[in-house]
Amino acid sequence: MSDSSPNKSYFDYSLIFFTFLLMICSLIAIASAQKYSQYDENFVMKQLIWFGVGCVIVIFLMFFDFEQISKITPILYCIGVLLLIAILVAPESIAPIRNGAKSWFIVPGFGSLQPSEFMKIFLILMLSYVIDKHQKSRYSFDIKQDLFLLVKIGIISSVPIVLVLLQNDFGSSLVMVIIVIGITFISGINWRIIFILVSFALTLVAALVFIFLQNPNLLLQFFDDYQLNRIYSWLDPFGNAKGIGYQLAQSILAIGSGGIEGKGYYNSNVYIPEAHSDFIFSIVGEEFGFWGACIIVSLYFLMIYRMIVIAMYSNRNTFELCVSIGVFSLFSFHVFQNIGMVTGLLPITGIPLLLLSYGGSSVLASMIGIGLVLNISLKKRDYMFDHQ
Repeated sequence: MSDSSPNKSYFDYSLIFFTFLLMICSLIAIASAQKYSQYDENFVMKQLIWFGVGCVIVIFLMFFDFEQISKITPILYCIGVLLLIAILVAPESIAPIRNGAKSWFIVPGFGSLQPSEFMKIFLILMLSYVIDKHQKSRYSFDIKQDLFLLVKIGIISSVPIVLVLLQNDFGSSLVMVIIVIGITFISGINWRIIFILVSFALTLVAALVFIFLQNPNLLLQFFDDYQLNRIYSWLDPFGNAKGIGYQLAQSILAIGSGGIEGKGYYNSNVYIPEAHSDFIFSIVGEEFGFWGACIIVSLYFLMIYRMIVIAMYSNRNTFELCVSIGVFSLFSFHVFQNIGMVTGLLPITGIPLLLLSYGGSSVLASMIGIGLVLNISLKKRDYMFDHQ
């Protein structure tokens, strides 16, 4: 008979192993990609430093139990919101506009800091905190209580999403929406309400597609030219290969030219702008071919699978369950969207491939998420009154 004791240790060493393998793959891929870079920087060394800092963060998170993390969650959320506001009002000398978005702070000596990456984690924690508190204090299980919780979720999530949209960072705001959807599904809200919300969302998406096909100029009321151009470049990358579709067309050519076995390490010859960041998967596809791409996808699949397993172990604690599902949603969507966009299956949204793409903010936020999930997997706790 298996031991089902809540104090049994389920610390997930396999999640650490898959994370470590992705780090190695990242350094290998970036080393090749940076030969195309228009920047005079050693991205491999900088990425290695970020990985080192991230590992320290993971170890640091192991010293906290989730009751302590829950207590500081509102503070972290407020800090994240204040940073998002600050970036909007900061001068361009401190917060420059890159690729049409104003999403980064310039930090002398460290490069750039993207608050929206950390806000994704803070949003996961805050939604989990609100849902946990609501479920513990609710006095009935009726529709009114579910709607009240839904209003709380809407208010908490809309603030950072709107602020990120104002930065013209549609990709990060979309990730936050997916996080909200993932956590809402397991929040305990009546499924009839969720069905109505899903139906409304699908109707809204269908309406936007219809408007885009019939009169795309109407969308300029909600989106700017830069975002619409990404749609045009996705629909016809080679027809726009000399302009807005250049990056995507080059990415498709690179992956296609890699074939089954690839051209070999450091033998890529298709130039892709910013290949070391959002389009790092194109380098993998060109140099290591179909099999190399399958290995990367498999590593992500195994990592995400372990997150699901850990979430199953945390089903007795609402806060831990919501956090684990939030991190699962974060990684799943980043992987799905990034690989989809570099292969031409989905529109370009400018979100990185977590742990593989270069980027300090992305790496640190990802490691915080992994650290939280690993903390959840560490079920063995020594509390003061455990043995009474």
